[in-house]
Amino acid sequence: MNHIVSLKWLLARMYEPDVVIVDCRFLMGQPDAGRELYEASHIPGAVYLDLERDLSAPVEEHGGRHPLPDIFDLTVAISRVGISNESLVVAYDDQGGMMASRLWWLLKYLGHEQVFVLDEGYTAWVDAGFPTSSQQKTLIPARYLATVQHNMLVEMDEVKELLGQDRVTIIDSREGPRYRGEVEPMDKVAGHIPGAINRFWKDGLSDNGAWKGADAQSERFADLDRDGELIVYCGSGVSATPNIIALQEAGFSKVRLYAGSWSDWISYSENPVAVGDEEGKKHVK
Repeated sequence: MNHIVSLKWLLARMYEPDVVIVDCRFLMGQPDAGRELYEASHIPGAVYLDLERDLSAPVEEHGGRHPLPDIFDLTVAISRVGISNESLVVAYDDQGGMMASRLWWLLKYLGHEQVFVLDEGYTAWVDAGFPTSSQQKTLIPARYLATVQHNMLVEMDEVKELLGQDRVTIIDSREGPRYRGEVEPMDKVAGHIPGAINRFWKDGLSDNGAWKGADAQSERFADLDRDGELIVYCGSGVSATPNIIALQEAGFSKVRLYAGSWSDWISYSENPVAVGDEEGKKHVK
């Protein structure tokens, strides 16, 4: 796989000087839990980046529940933990790769190529008997120069303009009941962006939590136009990122993130909302 590395791969390289291991564990609704888990035990030498403090901007009226961080602030955050343009970054979490994928996407957005997500996550690392530590690494700041890849991102206005276009597929990464508008535990309005199809991000993982290979990912998206444009979203722009990795593993190249996602979309009261399945069953309100 191009963007995922195995536990044994990291074990063999974890002490190489250019490798930066980043712990991204975070529990929604428990903003301090990830940091506390990191302080108690982590992969030796790992640094910690927090989803809400480091990998998101403060919440405002628009932009969703996890707005993209300011480019300068993000560059400062990753430089502070020792990530330079030459670093090989391996991100991990214990949430199926969702938080690690957010960092993966952000670094790619800054123009960084050598960034990977650790397969299976921290619990699998511990269960394998690999080393852990509670000692925090002394941070030696690095210098990172961003080359922002604006083509990876799509804003709300453009999503709205592209609704209904034949060569554009909008992919909702949330679980089926949230996509269909049957439940909504996080946001004020239930439903999905009209015309979006549903591909739950966790379907990219095997039963044991390992990432599926390229062939299996291709099967998940077999009905999609490989030459068409794909726009991926979720609730707040976090769980969409594992689907972006899966799509790239499957060979899709025209993939963009709607970072504000559903929580941004519904912050504009005039935006249309669909419920139900898109296969002839939806209605728009």
